[in-house]
Formats: sequence, structure tokens, C-alpha cells
Amino acid sequence: MNIQKMMKQAQDMQTKLTQLQAQMDAKEFEGAAGGGAVKLTLTGKGKMTAINIDASLMDASEKDMLEDLIIAAHNDAKDKADSEMQSAMGDVTGGMKLPAGMKLPF
Repeated sequence: MNIQKMMKQAQDMQTKLTQLQAQMDAKEFEGAAGGGAVKLTLTGKGKMTAINIDASLMDASEKDMLEDLIIAAHNDAKDKADSEMQSAMGDVTGGMKLPAGMKLPF
């Protein structure tokens, strides 16, 4: 086993991971709930950048439903971002599985 080759591969992977982090932070993911009545946008790192709420939901008696829809739309967008990150990580690591519990700095 060539230790220099392994170190080079580790450095290359670190570079790719850094690039992936920047790409994911620049991407936006839209989540929707209530048939599109609530839409929001998150960055790949989960920062909310926009929210759009249909005016028909602006009724005080619908407050609880609106709150639930906002949560559902957020979760929808976050799931999309997480799915893309997982796919991209598989590409970067060449399908190599990380040990259970190991988290990368995203």
C-alpha cells in the first residue's frame, strides 16, 4: 500500500468536499405544501431565503394550518437539499461509505 498515494487521494477528496460545500450553499431548493399554497426556498445549507404564502391562508382562524404548512414546506425543501447532498457525496467519495455517526462539516 502506497501511503503517498493514499495521502494524495485524501487531499483530492478534501478539495472536492470543499468545492461541494460551496456549490451546495449556492444552490436553492424550493419546498411546497398545501398544493403550493405555501412555498419557501432554502439554500443547500438550510438557510431560508424566501417564503410565499397564498393570500387565502391569511385568515386568523387558519393560523394553525398555516403554521403546519410552513413546517411541511420547509421539510420538503430540506429533504430535497439533503437528498442532493447525499447523492453528491457519493460522487465525491466514489461510493465509499463513511463510518456510522461520522459527519462531515456541512
